[in-house]
Amino acid sequence: MSGTNEQIDKLMQELRRGTITIGVLSQLEEPQYGYSLVSQLKNHGVDVEPGTLYPLLRRLEKQGLLDSKWDTNESRPRKYYLLSKTGKEVYDQLYVEWKRVVSSLDNLIKGTGGRGNGDD
Repeated sequence: MSGTNEQIDKLMQELRRGTITIGVLSQLEEPQYGYSLVSQLKNHGVDVEPGTLYPLLRRLEKQGLLDSKWDTNESRPRKYYLLSKTGKEVYDQLYVEWKRVVSSLDNLIKGTGGRGNGDD
């Protein structure tokens, strides 16, 4: 049975991995630093490990989707991230695609008598 659990865990990770980017982008209309973003995501039911989040933030910044700025006014300097103009455009497109995919999958799962639609 542990082989099945491992397989399910891997599939769940793949599913979550595909959603983390849009989740992160959705929270960066206002500047956030890494830990505050981890907490905010968790408060909305999206658990992201710092070891996953920080490399993602660096990658999104490198791709031009995020701007960043260091705040050195506190005892511990923090790097704040914010959607760039390009990031806002990309997020808007991802959001439209997300809604389309969710709607399509809901129709597919409900239309075939699939499980997980909350009606079982």
